Amino acid sequence: MQNIINNLPKQAKDKHNENKKFFVKLKKRPPKNLDYIMEDLHEQEFEKTDCLECANCCKTTGPLFTDKDVDRVAKHFRMKTQQFIAQYLRIDEDNDYVLQSVPCTFLGADNYCSIYDVRPKACREFPHTDRKKFQQISNLTLKNVAICPAAFNIVETMKKLIK
Repeated sequence: MQNIINNLPKQAKDKHNENKKFFVKLKKRPPKNLDYIMEDLHEQEFEKTDCLECANCCKTTGPLFTDKDVDRVAKHFRMKTQQFIAQYLRIDEDNDYVLQSVPCTFLGADNYCSIYDVRPKACREFPHTDRKKFQQISNLTLKNVAICPAAFNIVETMKKLIK
């Protein structure tokens, strides 16, 4: 798995222009059944992909924390919201709450998340490949294929399936 993760940024870079063209075309004329196609591709990929072997998303990027996320995780730690924010979060250039540092503070050495049951929405939905109206998040997907081997595989399969 580590070899795959190490090679992923280069592979994603090599495919970037091809992927970008594909997504431009997809945005203009998405198939009527795109949501179902993506749901199927997502399920098929995650039947053979074990996130616990990888956790590259947790090691290299930090999620956005919505206000609901902040409240939920703070409550989990029995902390006041402001105390949780001060200890773990910062406000980024887009005025969003993000982790103070990466890798994720809540990621264990065994790749398990210590706040898995209350994790942020961004973590629950990553890599967003089963999202409705998938064609609307092409810029996010272009970034995610460089981070997530499953997202990379899903996009590659998708390009073969949707001409």
